[in-house]
Amino acid sequence: MNGVLIIDKPKGITSRDVVNKVVKEFNTKKVGHTGTLDPIATGVLVVCVGSATKLVDRLTSSDKEYVASVCLGVLTDTLDGTGNVLKNECVTKTKEEIVSALNSFKGKYEQEVPIYSAVKVNGKKLYEYARNKEDVILPKREVEIKEIELVGDIEYKDNETLFNFKCVVSKGTYIRSLINNIALRLNTIGTMTDLRRTRQGKFKIEDAVNIDSITSNDLINIIDVLDVKKENITIDIEKKIYSGAIINNIYSSDEVLFMKNNEAIALYQKYDKDNNKLKPLIMFKGGEK
Repeated sequence: MNGVLIIDKPKGITSRDVVNKVVKEFNTKKVGHTGTLDPIATGVLVVCVGSATKLVDRLTSSDKEYVASVCLGVLTDTLDGTGNVLKNECVTKTKEEIVSALNSFKGKYEQEVPIYSAVKVNGKKLYEYARNKEDVILPKREVEIKEIELVGDIEYKDNETLFNFKCVVSKGTYIRSLINNIALRLNTIGTMTDLRRTRQGKFKIEDAVNIDSITSNDLINIIDVLDVKKENITIDIEKKIYSGAIINNIYSSDEVLFMKNNEAIALYQKYDKDNNKLKPLIMFKGGEK
């Protein structure tokens, strides 16, 4: 059983919990997700099953779209609503100020990884430093905010300023950190109160299924997942493809997915030592006819 599931992850469970449910439903250990969603977050979680797990890294690199909810005037240790409150202050920010702050983050910038994350420093996960109350220098990563805009009206409640925004970001972007940075740009403090991933790469929330009702019919064929040139294997190259041999590039393409009987067999890419040839990048099935 091979393919990709687009799951609408509910709030309150981890991405690993989703994987465990898929493992149990399909009775296979070959399952992996393509981008962690925190328990507080909901929305698109792309899960690969069977030989499709070989696509995890490729699909993880896709950009992602989120809708986030922000509370200005509250700061927690986790930078989201699940953490312990560290500070409160009275905040009233106008729409113009918020829009200006959001727009200032368009493009690339160095983002500090939040301490409550699974990123490792010196072999230990950051959240372990946090739980042990140990000092650690938080790493920074270059991320890209490709799109960002205010969504809906701003609400003022209990001396706090509440608003939502939509953004499209690169791999590795922490929305909690982005919100913290936005608050700092506004000379105040802020916390993420809700997060929903509405798209990852080509996969949209409209196509997602409920984790409690998944079946094999929800699996998307690898052939339909990859946006590359596709070719049915011909008799003259069949043995070469199954054995992962280098072949002549007669397809005028940098990448070619070879198929047989509506099944993905191998993804080939241009050979770096000879642009007139193709070499195997991912073997989905090999060693047999």
